[in-house]
Amino acid sequence: MRVIRSWLLCLFLCVVVSPVWAGGFTGAYQRIPGWDGAELGAFVMVPKDQGPGPFPLLVMPASWAVPNLEYVGRGGLLASRGYVVVSYTSRGFWDSQGLIDIAGPGTVEDVSAVIDWALAHTPSHPQRIGASGISYGAGISLLAAERDPRIKAVAALSGWADLEASLYANRTVSKQGTSLLVLAGALTGRPGPELAGATAKIAFGDYDGAVADLLPVVPQRSPITDVAALNRNGTAVLLANAYNDSLFTPGQYIDFYGRLTGPKQLLFSHGDHATVEAPGALGLPNDIYDAVGRWFDRHLQGRDNGVDREPRVRLKSQDGDWRGYADWNAVQSGATVFALTRPSGLIAPTGDLSASPSTGWRHSILTGLPTVADSGIAMISGFLQSLQVAPQASIPLVARAGAAVWETPTHWLPRQLSGMPQLRITVTPSQSELSLFAYLYSVDLLGNGSLLSHKPYSLRGATPGVAQTLDLRLEATSWDIPAGRRLVLVIDTEDPRYASASRLGGSVTFSSPATNPSILSVPLR
Repeated sequence: MRVIRSWLLCLFLCVVVSPVWAGGFTGAYQRIPGWDGAELGAFVMVPKDQGPGPFPLLVMPASWAVPNLEYVGRGGLLASRGYVVVSYTSRGFWDSQGLIDIAGPGTVEDVSAVIDWALAHTPSHPQRIGASGISYGAGISLLAAERDPRIKAVAALSGWADLEASLYANRTVSKQGTSLLVLAGALTGRPGPELAGATAKIAFGDYDGAVADLLPVVPQRSPITDVAALNRNGTAVLLANAYNDSLFTPGQYIDFYGRLTGPKQLLFSHGDHATVEAPGALGLPNDIYDAVGRWFDRHLQGRDNGVDREPRVRLKSQDGDWRGYADWNAVQSGATVFALTRPSGLIAPTGDLSASPSTGWRHSILTGLPTVADSGIAMISGFLQSLQVAPQASIPLVARAGAAVWETPTHWLPRQLSGMPQLRITVTPSQSELSLFAYLYSVDLLGNGSLLSHKPYSLRGATPGVAQTLDLRLEATSWDIPAGRRLVLVIDTEDPRYASASRLGGSVTFSSPATNPSILSVPLR
């Protein structure tokens, strides 16, 4: 395995790194001691022919299962612009010693140890320090900034702020996403006890058990737990993510962003986990890394480059247009509220998404029955959506025995959906365990649906026969809807991406009580 890793590192070096080493910086591989002396493999890039410094320092922890070469392309560009950049392999992976502790205290303290080393061995400025990373590196950067006030600015891309909301969204495990994580960890690193235990359970299909074992330590590994520290420190935080991220969904970043009180920006664009910014990490042209560079120029180099006057929230449509908003409330303002009516019809019962209130109805489906509606394949469907190829479903072929369906009238003018659709619905399960999957489609005149957004929700330990009202936020998106299409809401109980708690032989009844009507709120413009 060690030989294979070495060959992969060499191949990456030859193909990716060599072309960017011609800039105004020097680069060298270093072994940097972590907080406990465990050596971390790192590439250190220092400005050349730009004076003696000191220069702003950027520490960049690598993503899960990715070596320190991940950021060398972008790091070289930043070093050429006057930054000392340290791109290092996170603890337990590839050429870094120690065990993978899933963003545990050791991994987080390594960031401070790398800062200490850089201040002692490079012309780094002790008052101008930033941290940035993709995925695992993003979460580590945020956690480190909460613990180390020397970090003045962070750019966290495709990361997490709330680990429970990411791994166990509404008490539902993404079995495809978690399987990819544990497989990548086993192939490229040395799992610690927590990861080894989760890997063993996932190998036997016990996804819920694997996540449940991690839940007790999740709060201390979630930046949202101690967001007050970032606010006290005045840390400037840029967050960027993909609407269709298979691992760390946009909603948890939105909640985190709302609690930040210092300088902040939030960027969303179409893609899947890390697919949007990965080319930028290699040094290729990239909107997200352009924003990252401007962010650090403003908050570490002190340049008045207009960042303070830019919209704090920016959403990218599938056509590539960026839309700016003052805050997330501005994104959600003016949403259209649709009332869910009772599905009717003999062959394919369908309800309306109506402008008029509708209460007093009930409608039941069977549980555990797959339908053609699903969220797609982790890491693939989201990437394809960035190419305007959204997951498809023929709405007439959605089996109504296992799904409830509601639709709007056809919109004969183009519409724009930007933000998070929100669903409120009352459900009565016949079993104590139930998973529900809500999908919102844009549907053409032939019934072909393009998935705009979705979200799972699982009931755990519910009382059979007792109604409860669910408030469910579907994930954020920004999508231009052509004329001649309608919106369709589908709710079923199985999705191949997730570990469903639903079982055959049960049912779930949807209703709309007069005291709490079932509605769908959609930020349409």
